[in-house]
Amino acid sequence: MVLGLASVALPAAAGAQAYSCAVPAVLPPIHPELPNERNPQRLLPIGGYTLAVTWTPEYCFSHKREPSAAFECGGEGGGGARFGFSLHGLWPDGIGPEWPQYCKSTPLLPDATLRRNLCATPSAQLLQHEWAKHGTCTGSTPDAYFARSTGLYGKLVWPDMTAFGRGTTTVGAVAQAIAAANPGVSADMMRVTATRDGWLDEVWFCLDKQMAYTRCKAGSGGAAPATTIRVARPRDPASAQAGRSYGSSYRARPYSSARY
Repeated sequence: MVLGLASVALPAAAGAQAYSCAVPAVLPPIHPELPNERNPQRLLPIGGYTLAVTWTPEYCFSHKREPSAAFECGGEGGGGARFGFSLHGLWPDGIGPEWPQYCKSTPLLPDATLRRNLCATPSAQLLQHEWAKHGTCTGSTPDAYFARSTGLYGKLVWPDMTAFGRGTTTVGAVAQAIAAANPGVSADMMRVTATRDGWLDEVWFCLDKQMAYTRCKAGSGGAAPATTIRVARPRDPASAQAGRSYGSSYRARPYSSARY
């Protein structure tokens, strides 16, 4: 199964849940993303897809001072960009426990492709990574692959996440709120992940081979619905952020694992 994307019209500018975003005049350099011993090439049939989105405020609490996160987190050189949920990527899933990855070698993405998608996935290197590791397994071109992922992402509606920022909540409550804002998407069609210290990290939506939302398979990851979590509030440039301090704790993304 490959993505039938050749005729998909590309968006003029793919947008994340961006409170503000302007692509910088000069993009940071990117480097090739290659398979290695820990993440080898795997040529496997596709059984479905995962659409992964990141709660950017949480990422930025621990990574704001890193030069590589300047654009994503509105730091120096970031142009004041601020995001809510941003697009991590579209991942082909396997039929069994493993998934295809790094299916063929690929050159660096052209500047135009990076610019078109940077306000959806606010990291040029992450865009290169997602195409090399996941997109090359879809039988598509880079532009068509990103058009599909940003198209899916762009149709999602997000609840007011600041409502969760004044105390603890549960994984199930977050999933239910997102489901309520998106008719046809139920809470069991997504997996919510958290950091090691219990903060909302990502939401992974389960898709079938036709890119329709579907119930997630048992044991496919994510925290249990009853798990208690907290939600970092979006950065407010006019005041100090309550309840979470920059660099306050180590934060491990789910994609530090093999699924990244």
